[in-house]
Order: sequence, then C-alpha cells, then structure tokens
Amino acid sequence: MIATADDIIGMRAAGKAAARLLNYLEQYIRPGTSTGQLDRAAAEWTSDAGAWSAPFGYSNGSKKPFPGHICTSINEMVCHGIPSDAVILKEGDIVNIDVTPVLNGYHGDTSRTFPVGKCSADSLRLIDVTEECLQIGVALAVEGEFLGTIGHAIELHAISRGYSIIREFTGHGIGRKFHTQPYVTHYGTPNTGIRLKAGMVFTIEPILCKGDPSIRFINEWEATLKSGGLTAQAEHTVLVGKDDAEILTYESSTASDN
Repeated sequence: MIATADDIIGMRAAGKAAARLLNYLEQYIRPGTSTGQLDRAAAEWTSDAGAWSAPFGYSNGSKKPFPGHICTSINEMVCHGIPSDAVILKEGDIVNIDVTPVLNGYHGDTSRTFPVGKCSADSLRLIDVTEECLQIGVALAVEGEFLGTIGHAIELHAISRGYSIIREFTGHGIGRKFHTQPYVTHYGTPNTGIRLKAGMVFTIEPILCKGDPSIRFINEWEATLKSGGLTAQAEHTVLVGKDDAEILTYESSTASDN
C-alpha cells in the first residue's frame, strides 16, 4: 500500500498524462459532438503519448469487457457511461469524462464533469459543489488522518449544500494495478477506518446528486439515477504526504496538452 520512490516517479508521470488528456478532450465538449468522437480522440491522444487506455477491454468479475477508452456519463448517468456515436451531446447537458491512461505500467486516473454549451445555474452549482467535495477530501489526505474522517467531511459538505452522496461507488488504491486497497468511501465516521501513511496513493471521486441517491444498472456497466435527476462526479489521484497531499492528476487547462 506504500509506494516506493520509483513508483511515485511513475505515478507522477501517469497522473500528468491523465490530466493532459482530460484537458485535451475539453475542446471537443460541445453540442453536436458524439461520445464516440470523444472516445476516438482520447484513444488517439493516448497512443501518441506512448500510453494505453486502462478502461478499454477492462473486465470486472463476470462483467463483459468495457468497450470504450474512456467513460462518458451524461446527466442522470451516475458513472461508467459507454461512448457511442449514437449518443450526442446536447446544449445544457452535463457530462463526466473519466480517463485512465497507463504510462510505463502506471495508471493515472481522473475525471471531471463539464457543462455542454450554456447550462442552468442548478447544473453549474452541482458541478461546483462536487469539485468542492473533492478538494475537501484531498486536503485531508495526510499522514495520520483516517479514511472515515475524509468520507465524513465529504458527505457533510455535500449535505450542507443540499446534495446527496451516491454511496455505491468508491475511490481506490492505484498504481501498477487499476483498483486496489484502500477503498475510499465518500461518507463515514470520523476517526475510523484505515489510518493514512505517507506514500499511499489512491483516488478520491465523489458523485453527488439532488435528492434520492438510489441507482439502477441498465447493463453490465452503466448505472443511472432512478429519479432521472442530474449527477456529477469529480476525481483525482492523490499521494498522501506527511503535511499535505499531492494531486498527481492536476495540470492547468491553460497548459499545452499536445
């Protein structure tokens, strides 16, 4: 569970690639673009970067292999949205793009929810509060803190802003493997669970909605909100430090993504 010095170098490079890929895809997020187009753009960028896409062909237990290079989850789609040329982004949609390029054997995992064209104030607020929840969790990812405290702080902030946490999906350890311990819930009890040590690497990825957070699966991968309301997710891969966390999957969107 503790990354070596070489692991950290590898994870920094993979995280930077993930951040650059997400920033690169932002330019294509507009009305009229299909999620299949986004997937092909991601696949091409990833290959050019000397990496490969962890989601493509990924199989989890008895599930069929995932057919996309990225996940594209629109509006009520909670997560694991499958890219398709039949799914077209529309004005006012919100879409979460989840990318995981693998560079030199290391996974960089990040996601962000984007507005498509002009969105309602309610949609934009949901995106903003989801990002706030992520940043609250990141700020607590320091040596000596408990995972339960992180989850509690995330859910407390969501509730204080009038939102619910979708509990079925968690963050996870990551490195040479895609999903490992520790599994990071976005709810919890303070001072419970695993106590963090410097060198741990995991994702924090809360999913928020308004009202009832009940979900249903429509196929082997895609989960939607039963109410049909909007959901938003935000994710970073973080490295636990002695005094603060390092976000491995951040780069300003104004930087060059080529």
